Amino acid sequence: MPRSTHELRLRRHKRIRRRLSGTPERPRVAISRSNKHISAQIIDDVNGRTLAAASSVEASLKGTSGGNIEGAKAVASLLAQRAQDAKITTVVFDRGGFDYHGRVAAFADTLRAAGLEF
Repeated sequence: MPRSTHELRLRRHKRIRRRLSGTPERPRVAISRSNKHISAQIIDDVNGRTLAAASSVEASLKGTSGGNIEGAKAVASLLAQRAQDAKITTVVFDRGGFDYHGRVAAFADTLRAAGLEF
């Protein structure tokens, strides 16, 4: 019986998370996206803390859409700035079961261009 795309994405995400974990030295960048918005967090899984976060629904990003590549780049640059403020330089990238394509790839490329290593 065919499964929903959401259920398949969650299964992919579980597979990814088996191998991927954020540490205090190298936290995890977790992406979440919908049709209209994109958000991301930098997470230390050992201590269970979110170190930095950014989302397309924030007031500072008013007027930019999270549903396109330009919006994803804007959120990524905001997250990269907050990571630099928190003195985070290396991370692991968790694509959340989403295809590494389009907004997710643009997000990752912007983080790399801003100086985060992964």
